[in-house]
Amino acid sequence: MLWLIEELESIRRFLGMGGDVLMMLFVLTLLLWVLVIERYLYFFTEYPKLIKQTMADWDARTDKLSWNAKKIRLAMISEVSLSVNRGMPMIKTLIALCPLLGLLGTVVGMVSVFDVLAVTGTGSPRAMASGISKATIPTMAGMVAALSGLYFSALLEKRANRATHQVSDSLQH
Repeated sequence: MLWLIEELESIRRFLGMGGDVLMMLFVLTLLLWVLVIERYLYFFTEYPKLIKQTMADWDARTDKLSWNAKKIRLAMISEVSLSVNRGMPMIKTLIALCPLLGLLGTVVGMVSVFDVLAVTGTGSPRAMASGISKATIPTMAGMVAALSGLYFSALLEKRANRATHQVSDSLQH
């Protein structure tokens, strides 16, 4: 239990070094990962049920060759596609926002540095250190969050495309 308290304290210190922007970036990254994890849970729990139900609905049809049947098949494929891609635009948007928020942290940190320079002059590197950490840490954190999110987003997108093609191939004409 003590190790957990120490880890939480180190996270709090890290977030404090980056300022308010890093805290906003933390919340944004947390939301990103909640959505990514939700999509993975969907593929392991709900997706098999959806495929089973879609296949059962198609197999229950007697007419599979008419124009109406082809349109119903397309509608079923579209429903599966919508279901597997749900949340992906939000994930991509959050990934794009992470480095932008990191750059905002850079600007805020540099403003801090310039404020210190205006008050103390150029001879106090120790006074500028806080502003410099506020400038660099959010940028680094935004890039790390975006890169990790981009990797898992690409995996999810590949999985969604594969699932759509699999359903399309499974529903026989």
